[in-house]
Amino acid sequence: MAVEARPRAPYASVPALSRGRLHPEPASPTRNDFRRDCDRIIHSTAFRRLKHKTQVFVFHEGDHYRTRLTHTFEVQQIARSIARALGLDEDLAEALALAHDLGHPPFGHAGETALDQCLKASGGFDHNAQTLRVVTALERRYADFDGLNLVWETLEGLVKHNGPLVDPAGKATGHYSESGLPHAIREYTARHDLQLWSFASAEAQAAAIADDIAYDAHDIDDGLRAGLFGLDDIAQVSLIGGILREIRTHHPSLEAARAAHELVRRLITWMIEDVIAESERRIGALKPFDVAAIRAANGPVVAFSPAMAEAEKSIKGFLYPRMYRHTRVMDVMGQAQGVLRDLYAHYTAHPTDLPEEWRSIAGGGDEAARARRNGDFIAGMTDRYALAEHARFFTNTPDLR
Repeated sequence: MAVEARPRAPYASVPALSRGRLHPEPASPTRNDFRRDCDRIIHSTAFRRLKHKTQVFVFHEGDHYRTRLTHTFEVQQIARSIARALGLDEDLAEALALAHDLGHPPFGHAGETALDQCLKASGGFDHNAQTLRVVTALERRYADFDGLNLVWETLEGLVKHNGPLVDPAGKATGHYSESGLPHAIREYTARHDLQLWSFASAEAQAAAIADDIAYDAHDIDDGLRAGLFGLDDIAQVSLIGGILREIRTHHPSLEAARAAHELVRRLITWMIEDVIAESERRIGALKPFDVAAIRAANGPVVAFSPAMAEAEKSIKGFLYPRMYRHTRVMDVMGQAQGVLRDLYAHYTAHPTDLPEEWRSIAGGGDEAARARRNGDFIAGMTDRYALAEHARFFTNTPDLR
């Protein structure tokens, strides 16, 4: 199926109708608001740091494994493809893809777990909330405001890309039903209402599902490259097995490395095509006449079909024990968590060891604010900077190999 650009759909987000920025700014003479957000994200310090932040493997593993930056570019490409096929605004989908991982700390999900433990008494740590904090407060590039001053639609999409965060009565739901909304989200939405009770735009939904597609396909690629499992192992997953049988039928002598690349390529294509077909079906049933109808819907409109959703669940079920929980990965990630816990404890006990520009943040007697300051500083680190800082204060810095 050829995926071609379509005329702008009536339910697409329109930059000229944006709800604007928290801090009003003159319009750009050359770029619409969504394109301008893409550019601001690309030029941010947090975006550059993604180059040296772990996806699954730490940077010592080799140059060919994914980092947060390469993953982000892959999500960007997939999100634009889906947006183009559905007649959505490609710039908004791209902005959301580019920014979606800005809040991740060093060492991937292991780093998030460590910081969540350290900050438990101060509200914990959540990478989605941290992304909002990065783009609304922690980036300090502009004379008139902190953050990047992104438009409402971009901020809404970053916070709600996986669906509403609260019910109509304001009670936290889903992922936050037990812990409550993170401090960063509560603090920002008190100033700039992101309507946490509704779904986000179709562009945000496209970026979210692009993230799932990229994760599945490229973690398979990295896992095969690392030797954590082989092609025959992952052929146990029905969708993967079907793709591999097709490859081997047409290319019986293809070496394993090229077969793996062909597998990943075809898997991405199948998933994108499935999302487009299912989304068209859902949109056809909903008949939304504008983006407000997308937000008011009872469920997402950009999604996998039930069959593909089950297949995607099977892929994650395969990867979880064989990759994410593999002994080799767990050993390294356990040591990485220790690095971040050590750093947090050290900065808590010795705040004068923080860089000068961080020492004045959250001063006074507010212990929770000081804890969040330390968390913000550590979350912004790259893997190698975290290890270098650890080596400054400790003699037991792990090699992480």
